[in-house]
Amino acid sequence: MGIPILIIGESGTGKSTSIRNLKNAGIINVYGKPLPFKKNMEGVKIVNNIDDCNKIIALFRKTESDVVVVDDFQYLLVNQFMNRAMEKGYDKFTEMAKAYYDVIDAVRKLPAQKRIYFLSHSERDNFGNVKAKTIGKLLDEKVTVEGLFTIVLKTVVAEDKYLFQTKNSGQDTVKSPMEMFTEEYIPNDLAEVDKIICEYYGITPPEPKKENPSNAGGEGGEQ
Repeated sequence: MGIPILIIGESGTGKSTSIRNLKNAGIINVYGKPLPFKKNMEGVKIVNNIDDCNKIIALFRKTESDVVVVDDFQYLLVNQFMNRAMEKGYDKFTEMAKAYYDVIDAVRKLPAQKRIYFLSHSERDNFGNVKAKTIGKLLDEKVTVEGLFTIVLKTVVAEDKYLFQTKNSGQDTVKSPMEMFTEEYIPNDLAEVDKIICEYYGITPPEPKKENPSNAGGEGGEQ
């Protein structure tokens, strides 16, 4: 099975910026917003404006890259919610939650060396705990999104430094396997995080291959 990694954090705390040093990766830019840094990403394929869950799952399967980033993941829910805002009834929330769950669950069926990074906004629950932002109660009460991940990191800004938090504070859903990260806070660099994950699980990244543009699912175009 592939490895799903969840990155949560408030807007402006460095989630998208953490992508900047990745090489030979695929980026699914759900909302199609411009990336917050000057692009100089070797071998990176970006697909914009894609919020169809089935198409995203298809991209997971057919991209040759072992690293795929979904940014911002919660807009899979937001876009569907806004597009169906005038619909009455609660069935739409069940359908949205099922599609969201299916995207995460699809990682289980990928090759073991595949790492899928889900970047998502965070929110506080009624008890003040920080969690991944969702819509409706089904994902929180019946699924618990973070329970589908072994690695959950949170973006933090401290003293003008943009960091990832790797250990649980007691009031969030951050977690990582024992001894994967030696520091509680590390630079917000997904390339370095991916290197650590590969070393921990004994994954040897293959030699980079040039991907045929037709294989990247150009539903949303490139950036």
